[in-house]
Amino acid sequence: MLKPRSTATRELVNLDGIWRFAVDRGAYRGTDRAAGSEPWTGPLDTSLEAPVPASYNDLFTDSAIRDHVGWVWYQRPVRVPRGWAGERVVLRVDAATHEGKVYLDDVLVAQHVGGYTPFEADITEHVRPGGEFRLTIGVNNELTSVTMPPGTITVSQDGRRKQTYLHDFYNYAGLARSVWLYSKPVVHVDDITVVTGLDGTTGTVDYSVETNAPAAVRVRALDADGIQVASGESPNGTLRIDDVMLWRPGAAYLYDLVVDVLDGDGEVVDTFTEAFGVRTVEVRGTQFLINGEPFYFTGFGKHEDTPVRGKGHDDAYLVHDFQLMEWMGANSFRTSHYPYAEEVMEFADRHGIVVIDETAAVGLNLAVESGLMGTPPRATFSDETFNEDTRAAHAQAIRELIARDKNHPSVVMWCIANEPSSNEEGAREYFEPLVELTRKLDPTRPVTYAAVMFATHENDRIADLFDVLCINRYYGWYIATGDLATAEVYLEGDLRGWAERFGKPIMVSEYGADTLPGLHSIWDTPWTEEYQLAYLEANHRAFDRIDAFVGEHVWNFADFQTSNGIHRVGGNKKGVFTRERHPKAAAHALRQRWLPLGGRKPSSTGEQPRPDAAEETRK
Repeated sequence: MLKPRSTATRELVNLDGIWRFAVDRGAYRGTDRAAGSEPWTGPLDTSLEAPVPASYNDLFTDSAIRDHVGWVWYQRPVRVPRGWAGERVVLRVDAATHEGKVYLDDVLVAQHVGGYTPFEADITEHVRPGGEFRLTIGVNNELTSVTMPPGTITVSQDGRRKQTYLHDFYNYAGLARSVWLYSKPVVHVDDITVVTGLDGTTGTVDYSVETNAPAAVRVRALDADGIQVASGESPNGTLRIDDVMLWRPGAAYLYDLVVDVLDGDGEVVDTFTEAFGVRTVEVRGTQFLINGEPFYFTGFGKHEDTPVRGKGHDDAYLVHDFQLMEWMGANSFRTSHYPYAEEVMEFADRHGIVVIDETAAVGLNLAVESGLMGTPPRATFSDETFNEDTRAAHAQAIRELIARDKNHPSVVMWCIANEPSSNEEGAREYFEPLVELTRKLDPTRPVTYAAVMFATHENDRIADLFDVLCINRYYGWYIATGDLATAEVYLEGDLRGWAERFGKPIMVSEYGADTLPGLHSIWDTPWTEEYQLAYLEANHRAFDRIDAFVGEHVWNFADFQTSNGIHRVGGNKKGVFTRERHPKAAAHALRQRWLPLGGRKPSSTGEQPRPDAAEETRK
């Protein structure tokens, strides 16, 4: 799905701002903030307003709204530009967490399940240029056994609906990303796919253009100065760019693919520009290669999470977070645990940050439920728990992720699940078709998953299906708490077991320790800044002794909000930055480790490159 852009043949109207807001009356007991049974049939009868984009949970002082389970409603008037006569008019929602319904006046025009990928509707037949319509968007935050992520809804004795889930971040909901109105010609580009390669110093660009009707297509590749470097005269083909400038980690270079749709007289009726970078990704033995060169991941698992906004996209935080990553030598991140806003991916493209792109399949592990809640263990994969319907929803999440992000050079790997119960019976039957689907949709990128602590090299049932082994490990925190000498031994033995059995590249995609800024001790005392430092150092020593090791992603970039629980005080505190982006001592220590590496693996002796090596790599 193409991201809407303003071009010579298309116009774009952003619908962000303050909208009327109401919760569903069936679940909210107030009167002035609740929507009627069919709230799209007239103006919302509400005293509340809410910003778009933003999650709604932290905006209001009423806890009944924060804890609401079910539908909420957004509404605003929209006027179609009068110059759009003869054009197709499209409404696009970048995300509605976790289900969305869109009404134009009284008519349902779009419905979508999945909280982190976009959906849109052609509304041409329902509007007129220069006219105004009432736009109402319903958003449902319910999680069930057939949503990604999954969850369970119960009803308390007093009739309140309660949502529980197995992922360790708050279930923020609402319109967390932008809403758009845009025009496109009657005959237009529907989709573009770009796959790049290298032939010596020549870049190859395999492209495919889909149009909504048969039409002639012309493509041109432009360099960063706007100079044409290659062209084609068909909807499918291969362009060759001599003396190509590569997209490299830390040194991004982007070309533009300009696609023109022509009428019978050779006149342009639609034009669309898609940025792309020429780079290759390959797994060879135990190495992860970008442009044929070994790459070592340094960075984080992150979250779209900020105070007040929740998961609402914010360009200021986007820029600041990337600045902080650059400051400390982080060259990559994982979109834990869902697809991030497209603006994030485009920023990574432009700034040479490498991305592991993950679906919202987090929580497919009922052993976690048993361990945290003390409930009898249940099989994770069964007809009564996560079943074929769950897998169908999971497959759709994979399709939508790849359809949206396939052309981003920053994306080097697809992660199809976080911490599934891969050691349980039924895991292989569940995941093997999903891995096959991912490879069919995109055979050019490696596929991975993030393994939970319960899954070991001895009992994991699916690791052989994947190209890279991403392993989440917390020795020294959840296991051997406060005993880092033992933790280091455990970790090294664990990693060696994976390396010896599978012979694949290994990275630790999560490791971290909760830390309260300002809490100090001269001993190995968990929650102190000193312990976070010592914890990271112990992990790094073990990492550096494993030949097959290709990367380290600290959990987490910044503290983030979670659901209530006795093991979480004000959220998860494993960030090396606070939620407000103030650095803990660990941020400075990671900077000292990562900056000299420049994307190269540390020496097994602990000797690191000289400080100017990273700068030479960028040059």
